[in-house]
Amino acid sequence: MKRILIPTDFSDNAENAIKYAVSFFKDTVATFYLLHVSLVDELDEEECFYKFSDTALNEKIVYNPSEKLQTELKKIKAFSKNKNHSFHTIHEYIQFIEAIRNHVIEKEIDYIVMGTKGASQYNNATVGSHTGDVITRVKCPIFVIPEKAAYRPLKNIVFPTDFNIFYKNKILNTLSEILKIEKTVLSILYISKKVHDLSPLQKKNRTFLQEHLEDKPYNFYYITDENIDSAVESFSKKNQVDMIAMVAKNLNFFQRILFKPTVEKISYHTKIPFLVLHE
Repeated sequence: MKRILIPTDFSDNAENAIKYAVSFFKDTVATFYLLHVSLVDELDEEECFYKFSDTALNEKIVYNPSEKLQTELKKIKAFSKNKNHSFHTIHEYIQFIEAIRNHVIEKEIDYIVMGTKGASQYNNATVGSHTGDVITRVKCPIFVIPEKAAYRPLKNIVFPTDFNIFYKNKILNTLSEILKIEKTVLSILYISKKVHDLSPLQKKNRTFLQEHLEDKPYNFYYITDENIDSAVESFSKKNQVDMIAMVAKNLNFFQRILFKPTVEKISYHTKIPFLVLHE
């Protein structure tokens, strides 16, 4: 059984992430936890104010979180077609990251699923502040679901790498599990600024990755491009990529693609889900 934690702020992005999670694990025995966190310093006895940092600017919305959670619960139960899916709601009054960490440990969470809004004129970051905090500060695999991403069976997952870091078994086992759930092909994408031979370390890491995936469907691709963003964008379009898998430790790719995109008019940031893996 898989345990999936889905933080929600009741926005359209969060609801989209919930639907994606249920669809992705449609054939899996799974327990879903819908988590809403209210900011402690914005509470009073009668009302709860929650700042939607990912979806609004300088706004506070008054609502009853318990009622909202029950509404979301009814929606997700109606959406799920798997009798082996169970759902629970959680409302916390502590700091956001603390709440995430606590439930990941207490409930032995396998995956976190979060919705996020793409880069905008106000903020060039691909992911919002809450999602970014979870990615960088919580050691748990996380699906990042962009605002325009709609679930479809995964046929091609791209895994950008520079082969400079050694991927431990925990990362590769999670990646292999995703490939098994969706019966998909992994495209291992090496991007370099200029044509050159791999270093001994890079060759060693590539060989280990290849050995681990020897019974899985995968392909290696090598691209020469000055810009990581444009390379991923081009590859995604040509190969109909359904998901981008990345390792949080690989900062060279991770920060450029998720937090500081440098190419204008990119589309994969708002359409293609990310899977961020942790050691």
